[in-house]
Amino acid sequence: MLTSGTVHVSSVIKYIKDWFFNSNWYEKYDFMEYISFLDYTDVNTNFTESCNSTLERESAGYRIVEHKIIQITSEEEILAIEDAINSSISMKSVETHLRTALEYLSSRENPDYRNSIKESISAVESFCKILTGDSTATLGKALNKIEKSHKIHGALRSAFTALYGYTSDSGGIRHSLLEDNIEVSMEDAKFMLVSCSAFINYLKAKE
Repeated sequence: MLTSGTVHVSSVIKYIKDWFFNSNWYEKYDFMEYISFLDYTDVNTNFTESCNSTLERESAGYRIVEHKIIQITSEEEILAIEDAINSSISMKSVETHLRTALEYLSSRENPDYRNSIKESISAVESFCKILTGDSTATLGKALNKIEKSHKIHGALRSAFTALYGYTSDSGGIRHSLLEDNIEVSMEDAKFMLVSCSAFINYLKAKE
């Protein structure tokens, strides 16, 4: 029997297998999240990639994204989120907003879709302020500057403004959507996180 110190490896494996096959479905995902994070920080065995490959093969509706289980299956959407987070490490405010949005969205015990949307939008605002060098700029003002400095077509800028610009007015997402009794779904929060991540990636590519 293989041992590591005083720990019987085979006994540990048996214990984990017994627990895994008798646990609730969400506990299995909690376990996968923990192992994914542990593998990233200490072991480096490509656990996440192997899990996602298996989840895809089994047609599961979940994937591991940045060590969080999220109800998303599109490879393009996963890459958009991961690229935005990983490319924003030098911009702490942007990275923090994106990771917090992902955290709110991925929570299985207490998902907070309203605050996930708010954090996704805040990530875009923070990025635009950094890009323009104007920490006081509104998103609309920042987009006007970015349109000229990064040669973004006016129609595209208008589309971004239509999608994000309403957040600052009295009927915007930070007011009625986040504070009133308007139902916000997982699909709403996922759409905003993916869209905001893609927008950040697009602007970074234009630099």
